[in-house]
Parts: sequence; C-alpha cells; structure tokens
Amino acid sequence: MFLLGPALLEVSARRMLNRLHTTHGVPARTAAAEFPAVSAALDQHAAAVRDILDFGVDDASSVPAEVLLAGYVRGLLDHVGEPDAVPMTSDAPVDAPGWVQADWLQMRLAGVCQFAGNQPPR
Repeated sequence: MFLLGPALLEVSARRMLNRLHTTHGVPARTAAAEFPAVSAALDQHAAAVRDILDFGVDDASSVPAEVLLAGYVRGLLDHVGEPDAVPMTSDAPVDAPGWVQADWLQMRLAGVCQFAGNQPPR
C-alpha cells in the first residue's frame, strides 16, 4: 500500500533542499573553488551535519536522508527565530568573496547542501 503522507514529506523536503542548493550550495561551492578557507569551512560544516545525523538521530537509517536534512534545516531556522524563512536568502552572501565572511548559519546551510550532494541514492 502506498502511503501519501511520507511521499508528500519527501517531496516537500526535496523542494526545500533544492531551493537551499540554489541559494547556498551552488554559491558556496563556487566560492570554495576560489577560496581555500571557504572550502575548509564547508567541509567542516558538512562533516558536522553528517555526525549529527549519524550519531544524534535514533534510527536515522530508516528515514530518507532528504527528510532528515530538511528537518535539521527547519530546526536551525526555528532556533534563530526565522521558521518561515526557508532558506534565508536575504542573508546568503551574494558573491564568492562574501562567503569568506559568511556567518555560522549560512555556512551550516551550505554544509547541509554539501552533505546532501555526497549522499548515495537510496
């Protein structure tokens, strides 16, 4: 039997991650190619996201990675008081040099994209 709820949750999660990839993932990866410091920070944030999902979420292997990542992003945005700002495009750096000065949240959102891009298909 096909359950509509989980399927809609996955579609919504993918949609959010696609927007985040556009606003944070691609620009951060472009900046990382130009600035080694951005590359290092991006790798560290992606590794932290991996560790949080691997060690901080019970039964993480039973939930699609996209749903876990989207939930993590929502949690981050809720924590900073911006639950409806998905993703926070107004705060994302607009050019490669801007990513050198990006704050923790913007780098973590880009790290989510980096981690998501390294996930094998399920």
